[in-house]
Amino acid sequence: MTAASREVTAAVLVIGNEILSGRTKDVNLGFLAEQLTGLGIRLREARVIADLEADVVAAVNETRARYDYVFTTGGIGPTHDDITAACVAKAFGVALVLDERAVAVLTRHYQPGQLNEARLRMAHVPAGASLIDNPVSAAPGFQIGNVFVMAGVPSVMRAMFDGIKHRLSGGAPVLSRTVTSGLPEGVLADGLGRLQERYPDFDIGSYPYYRRGGYGTSLVVRGTDRTRLAAAADDLFALVTALGGEPYEGDPPA
Repeated sequence: MTAASREVTAAVLVIGNEILSGRTKDVNLGFLAEQLTGLGIRLREARVIADLEADVVAAVNETRARYDYVFTTGGIGPTHDDITAACVAKAFGVALVLDERAVAVLTRHYQPGQLNEARLRMAHVPAGASLIDNPVSAAPGFQIGNVFVMAGVPSVMRAMFDGIKHRLSGGAPVLSRTVTSGLPEGVLADGLGRLQERYPDFDIGSYPYYRRGGYGTSLVVRGTDRTRLAAAADDLFALVTALGGEPYEGDPPA
């Protein structure tokens, strides 16, 4: 079975106490979900994990065994609580080593005398890992096996991901259509359930909204077969119309 004919899956691990405390609002997950979908990779799981060694090690091992790809964000900076690299090394059962390639990158980036011990922490990677370039702030991420370890700072993470996209092999692109109406979910639920049974290879989701003083629902159908996607969208239009709604394509107005 080729990559284009099977489902390729991924998980994202967002690592950091600052996310769980609410101090920092994560925006990386949405970016990765969108990018992976565009590459034909199904994001099947996302976790937010504290800076606790046992938890990070367990999450890495569980997800790398279950999914084709794992992407981590956060915890690869110069401070004591940046433990992701060490945890990934432990998960793979290899040593955390000072990588001379990473040292060279940091040496070029910092002025003489500025590359202190704390900053050298960012040059430690699991033995055997390949580096992920960081064109924003120099300190690299890394890949080991099917795990890609990236920074938590959004601009840096996005630049890193742009540099690794060519390493990823996706499946069939995931296509979607959105049908919106002013009908509430409760009115649509039974009909949607029957449609899902007719299209078991598609994901059909309902997303309620409140806009301009009124309630409504956006219905999104996702799949890889363009012809069947069009048929499913037509059936959604027909369902909304039969229930007295006025469907239209696209998201509701802001």
